[in-house]
Amino acid sequence: MAAEQLATGQAVNRKSRVGTVVSDKGDKTIIVQIERASRHRLYRKVIRRTKRYHVHDEQNTATLGDTVRIEECRPISKLKRWTLIEVLTERAVAEVAPESLDRNLVAEMQRSAAHAAAEDTSTGAGGDGRPR
Repeated sequence: MAAEQLATGQAVNRKSRVGTVVSDKGDKTIIVQIERASRHRLYRKVIRRTKRYHVHDEQNTATLGDTVRIEECRPISKLKRWTLIEVLTERAVAEVAPESLDRNLVAEMQRSAAHAAAEDTSTGAGGDGRPR
């Protein structure tokens, strides 16, 4: 459709926005949050306003936390009027050594389970710690 309009001489004038992906739960759908800042007319304080857009993501390329560029398009569904153009930056993933974290967590869980089992046998048949 855009190629037809360009061929006939009409310019395609579509809005473009840059925002952050806040949800990627749907299939081929992401929710992008766009923040804009404006000054209050009377008090001149900067007010930050956010808006969420439902965006069509054909290849499911965007993930949670990505910065993306979106562009308006024809209505695709009840809420989707925007399409994903490109992923500008991927989300930052923390570099954590999972082996050391998991070993510490497993050791702590084993200690707490052993402690709970020792208390359970010393108090009697009741599992709630009250004497019968």
